[in-house]
Amino acid sequence: MAPSTPLLTVRGSEGLYMVNGPPHFTESTVFPRVNIISVTNKGLLHSFDLPKAVCLEFSPKNTVLATWQPYTTSKDGTAGIPNLQLYDVKTGTCLKSFIQKKMQNWCPSWSEDETLCARNVNNEVHFFENNNFNTIANKLHLQKINDFVLSPGPQPYKVAVYVPGSKGAPSFVRLYQYPNFAGPHAALANKSFFKADKVTMLWNKKATAVLVIASTDVDKTGASYYGEQTLHYIATNGESAVVQLPKNGPIYDVVWNSSSTEFCAVYGFMPAKATIFNLKCDPVFDFGTGPRNAAYYSPHGHILVLAGFGNLRGQMEVWDVKNYKLISKPVASDSTYFAWCPDGEHILTATCAPRLRVNNGYKIWHYTGSILHKYDVPSNAELWQVSWQPFLDGIFPAKTITYQAVPSEVPNEEPKVATAYRPPALRNKPITNSKLHEEEPPQNMKPQSGNDKPLSKTALKNQRKHEAKKAAKQEARSDKSPDLALTPAPQSTPRNTVSQSISGDPEIDKKIKNLKKKLKAIEQLKEQAATGKQLEKNQLEKIQKETALLQELEDLELGI
Repeated sequence: MAPSTPLLTVRGSEGLYMVNGPPHFTESTVFPRVNIISVTNKGLLHSFDLPKAVCLEFSPKNTVLATWQPYTTSKDGTAGIPNLQLYDVKTGTCLKSFIQKKMQNWCPSWSEDETLCARNVNNEVHFFENNNFNTIANKLHLQKINDFVLSPGPQPYKVAVYVPGSKGAPSFVRLYQYPNFAGPHAALANKSFFKADKVTMLWNKKATAVLVIASTDVDKTGASYYGEQTLHYIATNGESAVVQLPKNGPIYDVVWNSSSTEFCAVYGFMPAKATIFNLKCDPVFDFGTGPRNAAYYSPHGHILVLAGFGNLRGQMEVWDVKNYKLISKPVASDSTYFAWCPDGEHILTATCAPRLRVNNGYKIWHYTGSILHKYDVPSNAELWQVSWQPFLDGIFPAKTITYQAVPSEVPNEEPKVATAYRPPALRNKPITNSKLHEEEPPQNMKPQSGNDKPLSKTALKNQRKHEAKKAAKQEARSDKSPDLALTPAPQSTPRNTVSQSISGDPEIDKKIKNLKKKLKAIEQLKEQAATGKQLEKNQLEKIQKETALLQELEDLELGI
């Protein structure tokens, strides 16, 4: 039977110990505080003579231990010995040794049930079944495979592979279902794109879609020191799209909801925007702008925390994402670690070394903003790691969201707000409130009744300008022609609708039709450019003529 709340594991210079979860927060007596922990039978299980090992990893069910040490060759140039070892945890025997020169992606990837294991070898992904590493069960061969990610969950297993572009060819990500790799149409989906030196591939929990963050090391436009990033969506049913992010700047974080039906992106130059998108890549809710660079869904997916850690002040926004209502705005200053408790109610924030070596400690919060427990490490000690006890999904049922802060005996610390520097000449004068950036408020982006798709702020602004300009020209015509002033002005219609010509002149009607045809072609070119396709010089020149064509069309429609 599962405990009422998960335990907390704490590791630091004071030793390794466990703390009971809320509401007690007392040190666990079942697991005494010691510096070296024995296994449950109080004996040594296995010992491996690997003095140069720098990385180790257990398989998902803890049946295999993988270790890696730097690859070396002898002075005479002969090949070095295998440096990646896989050990059977029960027997301690070495199941297989491989040569793995690079530390990047050194560890093999397992499916959650360990039925399948895969590793990247040159231009191939090798697959092993049931931890039998002496036989390669299947191979996926593509020229210059750089990375791959296995899908989560049970069979059928899927794999996403990334191949970087070269010599003018685009980069691409393809999705396959194991073991169907042969043939030109074996891929479930394919998405190609330019501007990608590296990618991050994120499967959703149901293994139905992948989000790809494509990054370049250098932004050739000079707009960002951190390079340039784009976000792409690829589904196993073959659908793919570029996720249109309304604000320019870096992509700080992208996370899937556990429901696999929506995802949240945090992006744009500070103050950053955060937006929830559906599987059509349409914005569902925009959280506006704020000091944030990370997003964390609760285990049940009904609460979202937007936070600003690292070089930001640790401000958090806790949102009910079913009703899109703000629950609380706590501040966890100097935090280097954040984790949801498996019960979906409590949050852990910590300040750990070596990221920060002062003011180490951890706090346990309720999502309503109350600090339930706080521990500060002594000034001469360090906190290295703190983590929740893991549990399987479904152990803790989702509870109704409350907006009232739960009672706590630990006082909330009001963060110290640093006053801005004022030169001596201004210190005796009234303070004027000025902001470097205009903050954008949250807004629901779901289509309203009667509308197919919500308009962005830029589109709304352009629409208003167009309507005002059109009204001004109508007024000018009325002033010039008194006879026309007696006739009612025609109602303005959206530019993207096909309107009936009322000019009565077949030549003007023909010109209007040709202009609309050219504008439609320009829109198609812009869509191609947005997907990463390189346009020819004459195509770019066509796009540059869009403003002049729009003005000409408007003049013809108004009869000027």
